[in-house]
Amino acid sequence: MKKAGKVSITFLFLISLLSFSAPLISPYDPNKIDLDSVKEPPSLQHIFGTDNKGRDIFSRILYGGEISISVAIVAAFLSMGIGLIIGLCSGYFGGKIDTCIMALVDLILSFPAFLLAIGISVVLPPGIYTVMMAIAAVGWASFARLIRGHILTIKETTFVEAAKAIGCSRIRILFVHLMPQCIPLLLVMTGLKLGGYILTEASLSFLGLGAQPPTATWGSMVSANRAYISTFPWMVLFPGLMIAITALCFNTLGDALRDRYGLRIKW
Repeated sequence: MKKAGKVSITFLFLISLLSFSAPLISPYDPNKIDLDSVKEPPSLQHIFGTDNKGRDIFSRILYGGEISISVAIVAAFLSMGIGLIIGLCSGYFGGKIDTCIMALVDLILSFPAFLLAIGISVVLPPGIYTVMMAIAAVGWASFARLIRGHILTIKETTFVEAAKAIGCSRIRILFVHLMPQCIPLLLVMTGLKLGGYILTEASLSFLGLGAQPPTATWGSMVSANRAYISTFPWMVLFPGLMIAITALCFNTLGDALRDRYGLRIKW
């Protein structure tokens, strides 16, 4: 793997470790209001400063990272699982099944992904699980199209014909012989998608469709403090940097995995 990929893994590991260890290392309660410490700049006491309610921004970033990263990862695995199963069936069985599935995939992909995610989030009650479902409901289609295309290229190969010849069932061929061939493709696709999912979660939280106050997420922190960007910029700068760094690391990791496996992915 290239050096950029290794650096990305290191940064992602550190960010995840700090975020998921928030209850152990957080210096303050992330939701505790302290009117004596309102809008304090970064200092030894509050290394990232405080917000307009006196809450410690560093503590809120740690707890917010746990939610933001968890939502993106769960949504990615949901998208991957749904897309994998549907793509396998579509590519292997073909015929009317393939036609119907690909019509649905084309319909979903014809809408702007973020607008469709907003529409789903508006219909359902706002919250973390709604964001997960919204991202997964939009994201599975690109996984399905990619897996379907890969299955079409390998379903007539010798090892599949040999499995048919010895009497393997279709289910066994799908999940024992064909699915393992898709794993490198899934790893690369997931790495490339996670950066976008981080941004989507942050955007939905920014619009108030994600975790509800006082629960902290990076996107909601940017939204709540955007009015102070010119006067107290640290309130927006630090959560914004965390969004940018995490998304960049996931994208770089995806590119490194793609180069590692020598794959060309288009969607």
